[in-house]
Amino acid sequence: MTTRSETQTTLDHLLTEIEHRNPAQPEFHQAAHEVLETLAPVVAARPEYAEPGLIERLVEPERQVMFRVPWQDDQGRVRVNRGFRVEFNSALGPYKGGLRFHPSVNLGVIKFLGFEQIFKNALTGLGIGGGKGGSDFDPHGRSDAEVMRFCQSFMTELYRHIGEHTDVPAGDIGVGGREIGYLFGQYRRITNRWEAGVLTGKGQGWGGSLIRPEATGYGNVLFAAAMLRERGEDLEGQTAVVSGSGNVAIYTIEKLTALGANAVTCSDSSGYVVDEKGIDLDLLKQIKEVERGRVDAYAERRGSSARFVPGGRVWEVPADLALPSATQNELDENDAATLIRNGVKAVSEGANMPTTPEAVHLLQQAGVAFGPGKAANAGGVAVSALEMAQNHARTSWTAARVEEELADIMTSIHTTCHETAERYGAPGDYVTGANIAGFERVADAMLAQGVI
Repeated sequence: MTTRSETQTTLDHLLTEIEHRNPAQPEFHQAAHEVLETLAPVVAARPEYAEPGLIERLVEPERQVMFRVPWQDDQGRVRVNRGFRVEFNSALGPYKGGLRFHPSVNLGVIKFLGFEQIFKNALTGLGIGGGKGGSDFDPHGRSDAEVMRFCQSFMTELYRHIGEHTDVPAGDIGVGGREIGYLFGQYRRITNRWEAGVLTGKGQGWGGSLIRPEATGYGNVLFAAAMLRERGEDLEGQTAVVSGSGNVAIYTIEKLTALGANAVTCSDSSGYVVDEKGIDLDLLKQIKEVERGRVDAYAERRGSSARFVPGGRVWEVPADLALPSATQNELDENDAATLIRNGVKAVSEGANMPTTPEAVHLLQQAGVAFGPGKAANAGGVAVSALEMAQNHARTSWTAARVEEELADIMTSIHTTCHETAERYGAPGDYVTGANIAGFERVADAMLAQGVI
């Protein structure tokens, strides 16, 4: 039997090869390293996983699509963006993962997100594979007509690569209900089919699921609550800092408040707001979802309990819990040190890979409960899969049923991660537990289906 050290040496060589084969893709390198550095115990314990080519296939996308997206702005000027769809792994089901519209999008970012999605989707226990897509288009500040024209052009190419049994995109940063509506309309126009299951995150009147907008934020809070329960505590009375002010952050704050915690921050690229009385959700939703404004407007209209800190970082605010819910690598080693000094008990990732590797290690060394995004923020894709199930049955579930299913899934994910970590000698290490549990499910399916 191969020893752990021999296995780790092999995995390290593979990581070096990944960096050579995928130059200038630091986010993908980081995601691959974060997973592969935890797999030595399971690969050493189960010889079938050491089969030549298995992990090499896992880290290589099944398909990468990159395309031109031409569109006209309101002044009649032709603009050109890049579109991406990385179909990473379909061993467990059709590719499933969001579309991100943001200037930072490039192939490496989409590959990191797609790779993470493989394990996240596996942890849900539902039959969905991993994929991701998007564009470097920035919808911020664009008119509805411009967003519509862009989405129609984007879907005119994407439609040939997706389908309810092939690849099912959803929303992500920059892609909300408006964008999903335009994308679905163009798909229907081109294909002449009402194929509701081809996209998730749809409007509730035309194939969408109740609780889908809330699911990622709600699920993250449920995972954080489970980590606290494992330590003999609960959310009641805890102070929480939340980054971001988009969909994930808003519903993270909503669920924290419902469970008795006090969420005191939100943020965007301009800075952050701290509100000693707790974030007023109605005001935040009005500013961000209706007016599409900036968080400094919240402080201006909230009154004396709130203040805006331009260019600041929410991690400066003392709290029991931290829930990064904005974007990748937003919480670094210095932030982690600040949180630890201020007595943080748990960090749970609402965004994808928002904590740098150095920060993760520092938090774990300090005994802080750390919930990695592939486990903690899996609620969004879980309810997307439930939306697919409703679409297949041409039915709609009640909010209570969806929320109950979500709670069961998040509890199961926590239990799976916790027990897997213990089984492989890393008690309390949710990163190791999540990576190994997700890997086992995908690897078993890949082995069963042959070399493809």
